[in-house]
Amino acid sequence: MLIDGHSMAFRAFFALPAENFSTSGGQSTNAVYGFLSMLATLLVDEQPSHVAVAFDVGRQTFRSEMFPDYKAQREATPPEFKGQVGLIKEVLEQLGIVTLEKENFEADDIIATLATQAKPLGFETLIVTGDRDSFQLVNDSTTVLYPMRGVSVLHRFTPEAVEEKYGLTPAQYPEFAALRGDPSDNLPSVPGVGEKTATKWIVQYGTLEALLEHAEEIKGKVGISLRERIEQVRMNRKLTEMIKDLELPYSPDQLELRPADLQGVTEQFDRLEFGVNLRERVIAAVGAQAETPVEIQAEVQITVDSEPLDKWLAGRGENGVAVVVRGVGTPAQGDAQAVALLDSERHAKAVDLGEITPEEEQALAQWLASAAPKFFHHAKPTIHMLLGRGFALGGLAQDTSIAAYLLRPGQRTYELKDVYQRHLQRPLPGQGAAQAGDTSGSGEKAEQLSLLDIAGHEGAGLGADELAAMIDEAAAVMDLAEALTEQLQAIDSFALYQDLELPLVGILARMEHVGIQVNAATLEEQLETFKAQVAQAEAEARALVGDESLNLSSPKQLQTVLFDTLALPKTKKTKTGYSTAAKEIEVLAEKHPHPFLDHLLAHREYQKMKTTLEGLLKAIGPDGRIHTTFNQTVASTGRLSSTDPNLQNIPVRTEAGRKIRSAFEVGQGYETLLTADYSQIEMRVMAHLSADQGLVEAYREGEDLHNYVGSKVFDVPVDQVTPELRRRVKAMSYGLVYGLSAFGLSQQLGIPAGEAKQIMENYFERFGGVKRYLDEVVEQARKDGYTQTLFGRRRYLPELNSDNRVARENAERAALNAPIQGTAADIIKVAMIRVDQAFTEAKLQSRVLLQVHDELVVEVAPGELERTQEILEREMDQAISLDVPLEVSAGAGVNWDEAAH
Repeated sequence: MLIDGHSMAFRAFFALPAENFSTSGGQSTNAVYGFLSMLATLLVDEQPSHVAVAFDVGRQTFRSEMFPDYKAQREATPPEFKGQVGLIKEVLEQLGIVTLEKENFEADDIIATLATQAKPLGFETLIVTGDRDSFQLVNDSTTVLYPMRGVSVLHRFTPEAVEEKYGLTPAQYPEFAALRGDPSDNLPSVPGVGEKTATKWIVQYGTLEALLEHAEEIKGKVGISLRERIEQVRMNRKLTEMIKDLELPYSPDQLELRPADLQGVTEQFDRLEFGVNLRERVIAAVGAQAETPVEIQAEVQITVDSEPLDKWLAGRGENGVAVVVRGVGTPAQGDAQAVALLDSERHAKAVDLGEITPEEEQALAQWLASAAPKFFHHAKPTIHMLLGRGFALGGLAQDTSIAAYLLRPGQRTYELKDVYQRHLQRPLPGQGAAQAGDTSGSGEKAEQLSLLDIAGHEGAGLGADELAAMIDEAAAVMDLAEALTEQLQAIDSFALYQDLELPLVGILARMEHVGIQVNAATLEEQLETFKAQVAQAEAEARALVGDESLNLSSPKQLQTVLFDTLALPKTKKTKTGYSTAAKEIEVLAEKHPHPFLDHLLAHREYQKMKTTLEGLLKAIGPDGRIHTTFNQTVASTGRLSSTDPNLQNIPVRTEAGRKIRSAFEVGQGYETLLTADYSQIEMRVMAHLSADQGLVEAYREGEDLHNYVGSKVFDVPVDQVTPELRRRVKAMSYGLVYGLSAFGLSQQLGIPAGEAKQIMENYFERFGGVKRYLDEVVEQARKDGYTQTLFGRRRYLPELNSDNRVARENAERAALNAPIQGTAADIIKVAMIRVDQAFTEAKLQSRVLLQVHDELVVEVAPGELERTQEILEREMDQAISLDVPLEVSAGAGVNWDEAAH
């Protein structure tokens, strides 16, 4: 199998949206992902024994020397594509697949040479390419797989298929192409000669040369056109002919698939932040061709004890016990069905909870609630399952998913098998044999375990095999707890893990379990309003262009209306036409106002709110409360995220957002909701980190920051800072935290770029400490490879040294933002822990329900408002000591909106 690397990478790039595939540091990966996905499918479907991928070196080849216009019309490579071919080559090398390229020649010529050499050696050859010139290579032993859609649907071109499609033999195809011309290669056509005429002539005369020798016989205008362009047609023919005798470092029989470097592949997939599914598909695809030796460390023997669970638990686990629970669990409800336990001496016990005695269940409940150290992977969902069974949890000493996140934030997945492979470079115990083609080690151990009568209940409940697998997972958790502790200590992040992230797990689990009361009628009423507004906006847009069937959600129909019917200026070109993405339409509406665009933008806003409301209504549980899930291992900066439903995307300052928040109410048996948030937390962190005297002074004096900065930047007294000047300086101040450029500021404020640049220069002149800090933080991160928060949370940004400008600039913006946003995220986490401890010590019944960015929402028990507010404000204020004071605002009310402040 010979693959045209550039051709297929480009097709993958355009088949998958670049914005959906990039590392947290900004390197686009859509071409890499699509290429590897296609490769995995091909290897499994076609089972080739020998494989090579050929790449172009650059645009300069012998063809461009012969004909300078060759491929000259091609647009510059999209910036998001840059760097991806190099990544593909690296992965292919680790997969044991040969890559080839040759200066002054194209990938086609390498493929043509190898395909020609392969025939006498008795190979059946498959060529995977999006270049139709390759049809000239098709013969009884060579087939071209040509992509018809993206890289997922490939059409097989055999000699018969070429003849059926073009009415010509493969050998005649380049002669036909020389006449027809090729827009993709910028080869001129003969005016008036389309595919039918070209085919007719080649069939009639047999060869192109015979046709040209009889050119005088061709009648009419096409005959004149042909005679005028004989030399160009001959040039076209030379350019379409592939070179079949290049000197290459490999012959076809040397392209056998070699053993893959599994560790290298895993590390590269982690760097690219690809999920487990693609990695397993790719590894399985190459594993089918060649046994891939995996170094499996000698396993410590696991002893599965047969004594009753209550006896096993007695006095066990001073050094920690790894716990794995099976069952179903959500924030609202959970149900643990089985538990596997393994201590540091590798003594194990696994039980089906439906099969244990009351004495055993009581002993398990007491042990789980005790302070004995326990190790988990994904502890929070486990807590929900245990709560559903009536078990409380104490002594959470390790959550290896969170430890792995702190070591490598930004990964797509922290599933146990991924983390085990990522950090210990070996497959999960019990999975080694399947992955490695190995018949010893952990694979064999799992088989032995599954034959044991694991809890004295073989065949009942979950069954011995499932319980054995759970013991394997517990062993993996124990291995990881030891290894990850060492790795966290090596980067001075163990305190962050132990003192901040781990205590938060139980707090978040309780918040999810309790949920927040919601008034469904309020949401339904608002939903009806937005449904009507969606319909009205669509009706007005349709009336404006006189098309009653117009669908505003259809990009294709929108393109027709915007750029044909209304003849508005074109937006950014995409594969499917001109972009109708939100950002593009907003810019278009700003520069070229039109009532249709107003209706379109309104429709989108109403539609978004309608979807939000539908999601919220669907999420209300049987108890009338919404139980969101708080994620600790999603945002690279350390911020918590919220899903199912996302409560962080409810607009804060709009009337619609306030109406939604009014539906979140105090629950039965409680008196009021209390909210408290930090004022300008990120700006205060920036003032501290930059040590800029002006900003620090403003905060210490209690000035209105934006008015103070505005007076300095625009050189006017504080009382003469107008709302517009304040808006500009506020956008500027917050923008800097996110790496905003002068151009970005001009776009945001709708002012000329020169004016935005002047504002920025004035700002840096008055606040030199900020400029110095922003420059230094990027340079330091470039040297270190990571940024750090005040609490030692790291964010790794290898793209800071990338040759790809887009990825590098994205990483620079992330480097500016991560220490500031990350420190702000750490501060509110510290506050949550302090508030929780203070509530417990004061024996209050009030409870924290939500954390949304810099805000906490508390449900206050009767008679506890004053005490609760005092604790909340005090503990949030004292969460950290900065060079500038923190400011906490609080408010109370019967619903979330009323409690705003």
